[in-house]
Amino acid sequence: MGTRKQQAAQTEAELKAAAIRVFERTGYLNTKITDITAEAGRATGSFYKHFASKERLLEVLLADLLAEADASSELSGHPDDFRDRAAVRWHVTVFWSFYGRHRAVMSALQQAAIVDEEFARRSREMLEPDLHHIAGHLAGLDLPADPLVAASFFTTTLSALAAGWFAGPSVGEHEMIESVTTFLHQGLGGAAR
Repeated sequence: MGTRKQQAAQTEAELKAAAIRVFERTGYLNTKITDITAEAGRATGSFYKHFASKERLLEVLLADLLAEADASSELSGHPDDFRDRAAVRWHVTVFWSFYGRHRAVMSALQQAAIVDEEFARRSREMLEPDLHHIAGHLAGLDLPADPLVAASFFTTTLSALAAGWFAGPSVGEHEMIESVTTFLHQGLGGAAR
């Protein structure tokens, strides 16, 4: 890779890291592009060489998260039959850890989707393959809805519960993961165990 490309990649990485730090401190909606560039120690113009807007930066961060999630779905031992509570628990635990590592971006995604219908549409499109992935795990269950709808129940519920817990835990993490697992497993038609 040439020096210019390396410098550009480094600047982009610094801007993304700075954005995450600012999102964590002030929230996505309160963050201005100048906050991000100041945090990164860069000129405001450098932001626009890499991202057309704050929303585009967030889409790039979402793409990074999806790439990481794809890597975790390829881990050995990834159970795929949600009739088995242990498979549901594995997914809940992996997501819980993922959410904890990336809660500033996860919160930013939620905030942006609330105020920007076009961003919400684009992010749903980006998340569509993950929804199909979860729907595939639901085969064999007596579902309360179409598999994609049930997968949406699963992902939306899990994300909302994680957001609430990370905002201020009221119970221990292990207890929360077990409770969420039981709730999702039984709600999707898994046998009570």
